[in-house]
Amino acid sequence: MSSSDSAPPSDPDANQPETIEWEGKFIAAKTRGRWEYVGRARGIKAAAIIAIDDEGYVILVEQYRVPLGKVCLEIPAGLIGDDEGKAGEAAEEAAMRELEEETGYRAARMEDLGEFYSSPGMVSESFSLMRARGLTKVSEGGGTGSEDIRVHRVKLGDLPQFVADWRAKGHGVDVRIAMLMAAGFIGED
Repeated sequence: MSSSDSAPPSDPDANQPETIEWEGKFIAAKTRGRWEYVGRARGIKAAAIIAIDDEGYVILVEQYRVPLGKVCLEIPAGLIGDDEGKAGEAAEEAAMRELEEETGYRAARMEDLGEFYSSPGMVSESFSLMRARGLTKVSEGGGTGSEDIRVHRVKLGDLPQFVADWRAKGHGVDVRIAMLMAAGFIGED
């Protein structure tokens, strides 16, 4: 057991009450002591999906992100239980739905790789990282409604160069792409 497992929080604001300063449909601005951060409203969580087909290609998505003011390369992802009638939706179910909507690939099953945080000093949101298994192309994907998603199928070994070329064009790259380039992270099939 590490010392952080048993020690009380050393930050003097850790035990201060959390205050919601503003809340919209999807996010809430919060304070706790001197800390300011953002979290998901209504307890909504997200699922992010690592999807690699049987030929060793990773399935990625591109979409314009208003907060960045540019298109961003990402792994497929979406909110859990935010659609009408989806309250109580399981992370695996949401991941299956989002993968197919965004990419046009259907997974035979989803493996839960655990809960992760993308920017813990600024955002309290976590996401369930899922691994899609047994992919079958069933449609063109592209998202739903107002989403304008482009799908990219990239050989995993070519991903570092693909990302470098993407950045050279001035586009954004989601931090979760880095884990696909880290040796040993996704393991063997």
